[in-house]
Amino acid sequence: MQKLGLIAGNGRFPFLLLDAARAHNLTVVVAAIKEETDPEIDARAAADPCVRVHWMSLGELSRLIETFQAEGVTRAVMAGQVKHTQIFSSIRPDWRLAKLLLNLRRRNTDMLLGAVAKVLSDEGIELISSTHYLEPLLAKPGVLTQRAPSEEERKDIAYGRSVALGIAAYDLGQTVVVAAQACVAVEAMEGTDATIERSGALFRAFADPASTLSRSLTVVKVAKPNQDMRFDVPVIGVATIEAMVRAGATCLAVEAGRTLLFDSAAIVALADRNRIALVAE
Repeated sequence: MQKLGLIAGNGRFPFLLLDAARAHNLTVVVAAIKEETDPEIDARAAADPCVRVHWMSLGELSRLIETFQAEGVTRAVMAGQVKHTQIFSSIRPDWRLAKLLLNLRRRNTDMLLGAVAKVLSDEGIELISSTHYLEPLLAKPGVLTQRAPSEEERKDIAYGRSVALGIAAYDLGQTVVVAAQACVAVEAMEGTDATIERSGALFRAFADPASTLSRSLTVVKVAKPNQDMRFDVPVIGVATIEAMVRAGATCLAVEAGRTLLFDSAAIVALADRNRIALVAE
């Protein structure tokens, strides 16, 4: 039976990929990150002899390589977020990762993960796209909800997309929140859902209740211009819509074919209940 290495971050992504890999009859060797991976992964391994879990810390690159090599893994995938703050503040690198960090031209996520992928490749482990087994979950083009974006929301989407592509090119984030063609919040290290929450607080602070202007928050999430689909794929989940509801956001635009929708039926149902427009273009 073929084997797949799974480098598991936080959230549901690793579990969805695990299920998809098992549906392809693959044995899955999980490198579970102590600082990130949900302990539920152990229960999955206990229930399935074709799933093996090895726990390790974020900075143990040598142990990751040795584990995969000992298990006979030659193809691996990254799934699940690793908080940027973990990567750049909590990490305790082993000698191999410390050497890699010293040689980085820039300390951004893309540069770091790209260098890790190169080291894995040099050791005979090919890192493949995290969407390889999850293509059915990629957003299909079109309006996905009952309500389509309004004319004003369309203007915000167009403006937000131009800004989001600009910041994404610098690896600053992939999400912007816009109101009346003005940026309310730009994603940095906190992640999409936290950016949306912050935008809600900012919007409430500056919104004028006496104004006759109809203003609302539109969230735009894009892939980077040269997105490496092996890691950091744009992802939307139910928690994203919940954050929008709390922030008072009314529209979400994502990139079709380049954004994963986790539990799309639940996402669309929650958006419809709250009159949120969801569009993929």
